[in-house]
Amino acid sequence: MKNGLDIIDEVGDNHMMSSVDTPLRSDAFELSDEEKIAEIEAHFEKIMQTLGLDLTDDSLKGTPKRVAKMFVKEIFGGLNPEKAPKASTFDNKYNYTEMLVEKDITVYSTCEHHFLPIVGKAHVAYFSEGKVIGLSKMNRIVDYYAKRPQVQERLTIQVVKHLQKYLGTEDVACVIDAKHLCVNSRGIRDIQSSTVTSEFGGRFKDPETRKEFLNYLQMKVSL
Repeated sequence: MKNGLDIIDEVGDNHMMSSVDTPLRSDAFELSDEEKIAEIEAHFEKIMQTLGLDLTDDSLKGTPKRVAKMFVKEIFGGLNPEKAPKASTFDNKYNYTEMLVEKDITVYSTCEHHFLPIVGKAHVAYFSEGKVIGLSKMNRIVDYYAKRPQVQERLTIQVVKHLQKYLGTEDVACVIDAKHLCVNSRGIRDIQSSTVTSEFGGRFKDPETRKEFLNYLQMKVSL
């Protein structure tokens, strides 16, 4: 019979998610960014000391502060709803009715099970129901949700749901292909494998529409 620690390890090693929403405590935003940085700095200094590192060394003494600032201001900045991209939409005045695809959006995220990087590409598409969104906003939406401790399945769903909300349509799709360093650099240490996740809404549930979208992803652009 499995004990609690076995179950925790199994969830992490199998990259299972508990919910579509990022798990946040109700008091997640009571501390300011500066207060969070100060607390994380102290905790990370303790971790380094526990590992036996000499924090008086010139190369290491600033690391706890650097890590704390990086966590709060950069790689986990997507936890702060105030940093959500302003997803302004515009009327589709040119009456474009075909599929719009933004592919090869760079994904830099962090696995919530081991706090190791997830690196890959996202491909996003939608059909307009009267509203369109600026192309760069699609990149920013992916980046916002990627900048949290994540599970790739959740990230894929969150991108789709965000665009569905602002575009006022279910006709949104997202495919993400990414490498997980928790797989590549530890555990099985498989440096070749990548993980592909997808979320298809509305018209993208139709096999022919889905096939059209996936075919676009194979196209090469020459500059």
